[in-house]
Amino acid sequence: MSDTAEQENLEKLKELISTAEAALSQAKMMFGGVSGIPTPTNVDPTSYVSKAGGLGATPEGRVIEGVFDGQNMLDNKGSVYPVPANYASKSKLIPGDVLKLTITDEGKFLYKQIGPVERKPVVGPLVHADGKYQVLANDKAYNVLLASVTYFRAAVGDEVTLIIPANEDSDWGAIEAVLPKFDGDKGDSALDIETELDI
Repeated sequence: MSDTAEQENLEKLKELISTAEAALSQAKMMFGGVSGIPTPTNVDPTSYVSKAGGLGATPEGRVIEGVFDGQNMLDNKGSVYPVPANYASKSKLIPGDVLKLTITDEGKFLYKQIGPVERKPVVGPLVHADGKYQVLANDKAYNVLLASVTYFRAAVGDEVTLIIPANEDSDWGAIEAVLPKFDGDKGDSALDIETELDI
């Protein structure tokens, strides 16, 4: 591929991304206006901009660094890039994690976590309210991705270990594990049987 053709492809790709971002922003605004629910990304982009890197180019494609906000990646200009929920769930991404996005010549988006923030675990029950899953811990409701609930096969009422940023306030967390259930009734039954056998 010639340099001219490659440059044209990059310009087209840039235009497609800008169009997609604009459409996504408009959809979020319409969603908030119609439903009265805040837009999914209710994080101030400026809080992440200082941690996000700039743009670059490699033989593999265009490279962008940004920071995960709980659902998306924000670059140093505040542009929003959707992060696949399955990847975020399996990688246990939390707000503040620095990501590298490589956009290949074929238009594929490849994410890699390059700067995890300090984490801390909390434990609480999984609930479902207003169309979203949350974990109640520290007198707060932390949002979690549906893909994370599905990946860990969690159900409403399950006690889960959630990881959240250790040094920053966040509305989002990542499920680390679902705690096993202990059935007290079974334990009592076993105790009764042992007592009867002793008699």
